[in-house]
Amino acid sequence: MLVFRHHVRNMTEERPRRLSESSRVEAFSDGVFSIAITLLVLELAIPAVKGSFDAELAGEWVSYVAYLAAFGSIGVLWMGHHTAFSRIRAVDAGLLWRNLVLLLTVSVVPFPTAVIASAFRIGNERDQAAAVVAYAIVGMASGVAWSLLFSYLRGHPTLVDPATDLRFFRLKEPLLTIVGYGISALIGWFISPAAALAIFLVFPAVYVVRVRSAAR
Repeated sequence: MLVFRHHVRNMTEERPRRLSESSRVEAFSDGVFSIAITLLVLELAIPAVKGSFDAELAGEWVSYVAYLAAFGSIGVLWMGHHTAFSRIRAVDAGLLWRNLVLLLTVSVVPFPTAVIASAFRIGNERDQAAAVVAYAIVGMASGVAWSLLFSYLRGHPTLVDPATDLRFFRLKEPLLTIVGYGISALIGWFISPAAALAIFLVFPAVYVVRVRSAAR
């Protein structure tokens, strides 16, 4: 009987520690963001033809645009993640899984970025359209991941800092992400891949404004 009571006491003492590992989650997440944003630069081609460095560098302009768009996108995702977790005081298994889904959408960003660079470098217009749609799908997946994360936090207020209004985790932002990237995909497929790429470049700047307003 004494052993059972001791076991129960240990379980109740361990539970708060299990729910106070948000700093570890943030550290792991920051590592994923850092790796993803670093991998982007690997797709910037290095000139290899003597006497043609200027032409080769100029010819890679789409790669630069894709890099800036992806860098800005991951940067804004990191800002949003940091802002959200600054209002989370504890984590549980459900929140961990949803955070992993979000990190999955972050870690895959370098892939469609590389596809865009390749499509505009050696592909035709159909290839370019497929590339921007692939990028948009990843962006939409990110919106879905944020929806899952925010919905879970709204349904588990014990994980949130008491001083934070649950309305902070509004679902409007993820919905706008899904719709925005969805519209970009349609524009890229039916109208102009270059236009969709330009929209991707603008998205991070728009999100910065919204994240900063949400942080206040």
